[in-house]
Amino acid sequence: MKEFLKTAAAVKPSQRQLDWFDVGFYAFIHFGVNTFTDREWGLGNEDEGIFNPQKLNCDQWVAAAKSAGMKGLILTAKHHDGFCLWPSKFTEHSVKNSPIKRDIVREAADACRRGGIKFGFYLSPWDRNSKYYGTEEYNDYFCNQLTELLTGYGDIFCVWFDGACGEGPNGKKQVYDFDRYIKLIRQYQPGAVIFNDAGPDVRWVGNEAGKARYAEWAVVPCELCFRSQVQTGPAPMAELGSLEYMYNTDKDIGSVNNIMYSKGLAFTPSEIDMSIRPGWFWHEYEEPHSLERLFRTWLTSYGANACLNLNLPPNRDGFIDERDVKRLKELGELIKKEFGSPIKANVKKAGDTPVTQPKYEITFETDVRDIKYVEIMEDIAKGQRIETFRIIADTQSGAQYPLYQGTCVGNRKICVLKDPFEDQNPLLRDKEDSFKKLTVFVTSARDEVFIKGIKVY
Repeated sequence: MKEFLKTAAAVKPSQRQLDWFDVGFYAFIHFGVNTFTDREWGLGNEDEGIFNPQKLNCDQWVAAAKSAGMKGLILTAKHHDGFCLWPSKFTEHSVKNSPIKRDIVREAADACRRGGIKFGFYLSPWDRNSKYYGTEEYNDYFCNQLTELLTGYGDIFCVWFDGACGEGPNGKKQVYDFDRYIKLIRQYQPGAVIFNDAGPDVRWVGNEAGKARYAEWAVVPCELCFRSQVQTGPAPMAELGSLEYMYNTDKDIGSVNNIMYSKGLAFTPSEIDMSIRPGWFWHEYEEPHSLERLFRTWLTSYGANACLNLNLPPNRDGFIDERDVKRLKELGELIKKEFGSPIKANVKKAGDTPVTQPKYEITFETDVRDIKYVEIMEDIAKGQRIETFRIIADTQSGAQYPLYQGTCVGNRKICVLKDPFEDQNPLLRDKEDSFKKLTVFVTSARDEVFIKGIKVY
């Protein structure tokens, strides 16, 4: 068991995955014929003439995303309807036959570079327009379009796929050749992470509502992400059970009780995706979600060993809706207010503690009363290791209060501290007391713990 835990602790991310974690929070742009038909899923038979965003301005998209603190943008280059936002040589169902005849992929990529953020794209494998869909020829068609996008628009930080699959014109379902797609991406854009249900680099969290798990592990069974690189041999219980049932919607995927049955472990972190409003495409009658919901989602994704992909749907003029722009600015201001200035503190690892149960003492330059968050970052380049931890406060009066009990940490864990008197007798509270020290106590880990940083807000 001890050797297995050490092996699990040594499962490491690739450089492209580390770079993706550094982006952390980025925009999804759903834009196309659905914007003009008021649909979410197009039929594939839409007249190209309806796509006419006369005031299109991708710099406005980038400015709106940056106002919320985003560092990247993923454009839906083609959705399920098959309409392409670039003048693809392999279909007539594209912007080249629309009234504006503009290469929107190029304009978005150029705007991202001007704005200093990363650019990526979503190319839907399902294509309701293509006559090849449901045949062996379709994978050739798809790879031709994928190659256009990989080779014509500069550096790509993420290629985003989903698994949506419908019947072709012949009534047959398409078998997607993801292995071939992945090989092309590695050939032309080796630094790009690939998002897909089964890996290889980033997996779906299991919902589109921005909901996170109570513990989000990046080290997961290969049964969940079979396209990811397997970095270990079988776990001790692999021959006594099976994880074939496992899927991204499961609530518990990375804990020891699960990985004990795995045939091998992979490093495949989770992306949490949601739209700023109920729909993925723009609908005039919809309003953006509340600031509180968006901030909570940011905390439990970007702040919980995942990344947040927030959809911003442009309207029929080609702008991000002013209601959404306002909400994004509010979100950025709130994040900056809460996390712009860490409290000055000295962080020191306590001596004579076990390597899997270290304590980190945080002392402040002056006494502090109001502490809301503690941010902990593991050095995941060495692996994800922490299973459980707690945060304890020492006050000037000599009392000790538990402020937080958590599970895994990973790349970043933002702990929203609990009022220690929330479930106790409030008469015990000393309102004049202040904190002199915090202790982050790792109570269990798979191997020696490596902390990259701790900040207090």
